Order: sequence, then C-alpha cells, then structure tokens
Amino acid sequence: MIRVALLASLTLGLGTRLAAQSADLARWRRQAQDVTIIRDDWGIAHVYGKTDADAVFGAEYAQAEDDFNRVETNYINALGRLAEAEGAGKGVLYLDLRQKLFVDPDSLKARYRTSPAWLRRLMDAFADGLNFYLATHPDVKPRVITRFEPWMALSFTEGSIGGDIERIDLPALAAFYGGDSAPVAPGSGDGPQDELGSNGIAIAPRLTHDHHALLWINPHTSFYFRSELQMVSDAGLDAYGAATWGQFFIYQGFNPTCGWMHTSSGVDNIDEFLETIVKRGGRYFYRHGARALPVATRTITVPFKTNTGMARKTFTAFYTAHGPVVRREGDRWVSVSLMQSPVNALIQSYSRTKARDLPAFMKIMELHTNSSNNTIFADASGNIAYFHSNYIPRRDTSFDWTAPVDGSNPATDYHGVLAIDETPNAVNPASGWVYNSNNWPWSAAGPDSPRRAAFPRYVETGTEETPRGLHALRLLTGANDWTMSSLTAAAFDSYLPAFERMLPSLLRAYDGLPAGDSLRPPLAEPIAALRAWDYRWGGASVPTSLAVFWGRQLLRRGGRVDHAEAMSADALLGALVAATDTLAADFGTWRTPWGDINRFQRLDDRIVSHFDDGQPSIAVPFTASQWGSLAAFAARPYPNTKQWYGTAGNSFVAVVEFGDSVRARAVTAGGESGHPGTPHFQDEVERYATGKLRDVYFYRAQLTGHIEREYHPGS
Repeated sequence: MIRVALLASLTLGLGTRLAAQSADLARWRRQAQDVTIIRDDWGIAHVYGKTDADAVFGAEYAQAEDDFNRVETNYINALGRLAEAEGAGKGVLYLDLRQKLFVDPDSLKARYRTSPAWLRRLMDAFADGLNFYLATHPDVKPRVITRFEPWMALSFTEGSIGGDIERIDLPALAAFYGGDSAPVAPGSGDGPQDELGSNGIAIAPRLTHDHHALLWINPHTSFYFRSELQMVSDAGLDAYGAATWGQFFIYQGFNPTCGWMHTSSGVDNIDEFLETIVKRGGRYFYRHGARALPVATRTITVPFKTNTGMARKTFTAFYTAHGPVVRREGDRWVSVSLMQSPVNALIQSYSRTKARDLPAFMKIMELHTNSSNNTIFADASGNIAYFHSNYIPRRDTSFDWTAPVDGSNPATDYHGVLAIDETPNAVNPASGWVYNSNNWPWSAAGPDSPRRAAFPRYVETGTEETPRGLHALRLLTGANDWTMSSLTAAAFDSYLPAFERMLPSLLRAYDGLPAGDSLRPPLAEPIAALRAWDYRWGGASVPTSLAVFWGRQLLRRGGRVDHAEAMSADALLGALVAATDTLAADFGTWRTPWGDINRFQRLDDRIVSHFDDGQPSIAVPFTASQWGSLAAFAARPYPNTKQWYGTAGNSFVAVVEFGDSVRARAVTAGGESGHPGTPHFQDEVERYATGKLRDVYFYRAQLTGHIEREYHPGS
C-alpha cells in the first residue's frame, strides 16, 4: 500500500509539473504571436511588439538564437554560479563567493515582488523569452541555468555590467575566507595587459555641416560582449544599439531623437573601511564611535562541479553597515561599500532608452544608479552633454578616499550622494563638443570643461591627461563642418601620441652613445626608421611594429607609457634591442609590417578565444588604446602563436546624426551570430578592420529590400 501511495504521489507530482509546463508553453506561444522579428541582411534582429513586454520577450528570444552560450554565461557569472559549470579550479570558487557576497537570490526575489508592476511585466517577459527559446530548441543544452526566473534580471548590481564587484581583490578575498590557492580571473594572460576603455563624442549642430547634432558610440570591450539589435513597441519604445547578452535594454545606442554612450569612469565611488573588530561571548563586534555593533553574518553555499558530481563549500560571510568584509589588513578587517540598488539601476537602464530629449534623460538620472559610467549624450533638439559618474557618495574631504578609511570613525560615514549639478558635467558647452575617453573630466569640453578646483577630490582619480585624451583634443579643438563621415574618420585617425612623447627619450639615448659603442651598428637602422616615423599606425608600417614591441618591453621593465623620460638610457636602448630580437625571432626580421603581426581571427564561439597561425585571419592596422589610438585593438601572442590576436577593443561602433529623422552607421566586431559556419559569424570583419561602417536600417521602411527573414518567435 505504501508503494502504491508513493507511486500515486509521484505520478500526481509529475502530472502537475507537465500541466504547468504545457500551460507555460501555450502562454508563450500566444505572446509570440504579438512579436515580429525581422532579420536584416547583416543578421541584425529588429524586434517589434505591441507592448514593451512583447519587445523584451522577442529581444531575449533573438539574443538566445544568436548566442545562447553568452546569454547564459552572463547570468552564470552574475549569479555566482561559474563553479557549477567549470569546477573549483583556478580560484573560480572565490569568483562565485565574491559575487554572492552582493547578489543574494532570496533578496532579489523579494525586490522583484515589490518592484513596480510595469517593471515586473518586463522581467517576466525577459524570463519567458529565454525559456520559450529553450522549450523550442531542445538541442540546446544549458550548462547551468535550465530555467530563467524573472528576478534574475536584477542580478547586475549596476543594472548593466556589474563591474563594480570585479574591483574587489580576489586573492585577498580568498585568503580571508580560507582560500588555499591564488585565484586567477578567467581570460587573464601573461605579460603586460593592454589598457582598455571607450570613446564617446558629441558635436553640437553649430559645428556640423548639416546643423544636426552628431554622436560617436565606441565602447571598448571584450569582443562579442554585446548583441546589436533594435527594440520597438506600440507603447513608445524604439531603441537601437548594443545590448549586453541576456539583458533587456539597449545599453549604448539611440532612439529617434536622442542617443547615449557610456564610458568607464575614473570616479572614486567604491570605498574600503578599516573595521576594528572585538570578540565577545563568541560573537564579533565592530567599533563605530563609542558603540560596538554586532557583525552580521550570512551563510553562503557555493556549489561546484567535480568528476563525481556536484559538491558544495559553505562560507560564513561577515557584514558591517559599510558592506561585506572582503579582506584583512594587519589586525583589522576591511569591508567594502559600493552601490547596491538593483531595482532602481534596472529602471534607469531601461527608462533612459525611452527618453526623448535632454530634460527627460536628466530626470531619469535623478535615480543616481549609473555607477561606474560617464555618459555622452546628444539629441535632436541640438543638446549635447557630458555627464560624470551618476553615483558619487558625499564624503568628508579631509580623508583620502583612494585608500581604506577608518570605519570606526563616524566622520567617514556617507551623507547621501552628490546631486547632478554637484558633479563635473558639461552641458551644451560653448566649445560645441564634448568627449570622454575614460580620461578625467577636466578636458571634456576643451576650454569650457569643468574646473578641478570646484569639486571634491574624490570625484576623479586621474592625475594627468591620457594619450587618448590628448588625441581627441587634437582632433576636436578648432574643427567644424563635421559630418558622419568626418567624425568616423577622426575616430579612426592613426596618430599615436604616446610615442610622440616617448620616442625622443630613446633617440636622445642613442645619440648620446659614444662613437664606438657596440650598440650603435645593430640599432642604427631601427633608430633611423623610428626617427623618420610620423607616429601613425598602419598595416604596412614597420615603425609601428618597432614602437609597439619597444613600448611593451619598457612596460615589462617597469616603465610607464607616460614617463619614458624617467628611464635610464640603458633601459631605453635595452628595450629596443629586446624588441628587434623578438621581432626577428618570431617573424624572421625586425622589418615586419604591423599588419603581418596584428590580426583578427574568429574560429569558434568559445568564451575564452583560442587562435591558430595556420588558420585564416586578417590584418588590423590600429593598435591598443594605451598608445593613444582611439580605435582600439588589444592583441597579444599566445603560447601556440607568433602572430598577435585581438580579444578586445573596438566592439560595437556607431555614428549617429539627429535631424528631422535619425541616421546611423555601425559595425560589430566579427558579426552578429555566435554560430560558426553561418553567414553572420564573421561577415563584418573587413568593415571592422577598415572602419567602413554599414548603414543602419532604423526605420521599418528602410528594411525593404534588406530582409533576410521575418518571423514570430518559435516559428
């Protein structure tokens, strides 16, 4: 009888689940009929829905079609579940722990339940679109997430990429919480790491040929980091641009009347607090003024894959009012404070895509949840703006906030956040242009930029102008009659200001050698090539190869891009010897053109790319951004290659003109699809390398003659 009852119970439970799945599938199919996806001749998805939720449903489905692996991986990382897919090796366990210190599913579920109804509808549609894709593609096998839940959309602490958490030192975190190995972040490599960043430029109508505002959108990210798509609804949504895989809003892009570009900021808005810990009766307390407050604890379990199945490691995490404890410094614990407002962050990220002009955009900024980003803005009314980081805690300026501060001192408490007009912004400056290249805000509008003395030190950590900043200023200052084409050409300008500053020190060092010095003969020709160089990259340029190899050798020797003059003559010349020797060893001669070295290759859709000198690749003429190239291509050799292959830099690139109607051109690194062998896996590579942007089909009428496929999700 017991067996019969148990069997009946199991059968009833299975039947209930199957009925629920069938009801879900029927509901998804009904919603899919209100969604139309049009793929243009570049494979870009233009998603049309009756409601915003329909557009979100379709956008998620389309992204999953293009690259479900990257969609799922973003949520695996955001939820701290990477070890479930890859095991505990290389410190992955502590990557997950770091994420879980801030991202708690129970908390996010509660926040989802109390979110505005309109936002819940969008989060529901997000999960439904992905789950419908999985239901209609049984051949796709998720690594970890077999069913997406609406609350998962809140797992990115900044609403966008969640990069604030990644600034917490992993080895120190692991040491505090009992780690026995030094974690290594995925994708880290040997040798100097090329600086990454982004460029945004906006130009006012009075400086443009057709008297329309122009916007340059140029994020530098890892390749294939975002999907290019359009989201349109009958409820007023109409946004085009780059959406981080799996997220349901256009992160960098434009709508019919305005556009926005985010660049990573140098703001100091993440703080460490030195906590004075005492233990009483088996419990921990931390000092705050004259009080001893209890340290809060939370049990965090991190599952991880093993050869015999899933295992688990449990941690007791500690929290003060400042945030989670992440490391130890001497006999004190260190807690970290960063922005955590996931609902408002998601609201801001989505709502700004529907803003129609500058006042509406600024109203949305009052949520103060665009944490790590600066923003370049332009609209059809002719407004342009540079906005510095949108989340800056108000703090006592007597403290050095770039270092840990005394958490026991109440004077280190935050006092709200700086208002928009208290941050170093530049709105409609007299210069007629604004820009940012991840540099400081003090040159954002040329002579009309914010003044450093007017703001607290903690609004910016940069200490001097960067090579890319110098490059942009050189191009923008005094220029006028701008067009979409001339702005694109400027953004691909080949000047490398870092070497114009660095190379004179090398030339002086060589010229100062005694006549009979043994270095003179072997370096004579390389020095002559560099002396005659115009400091411009090019695929056929040998001096570009020499300069980049020399610069990287300087970095390996502890030098700095902006202070070569501080290095000894022996170090400068020794780096050139090493550079020419490496070029000769790897390519047969130091006279190797840059394009023979610097290559773009896409073999498959692995998250961590691999490369093969024996497989086809194409030359990329531009360099890493650290040398001042606005068009960035961060490349290096790999253990099995001599040629250098890029994995980051220019990714989604667009130029936008806001007239009576909006016009745009764009290119995406590689192609829209993540499926090797399909037409759109690497159909944009040549355009990417040459800066030849393609026309964007923003209006539905423009798609006529350019439609590859039109369908409802699931059909």
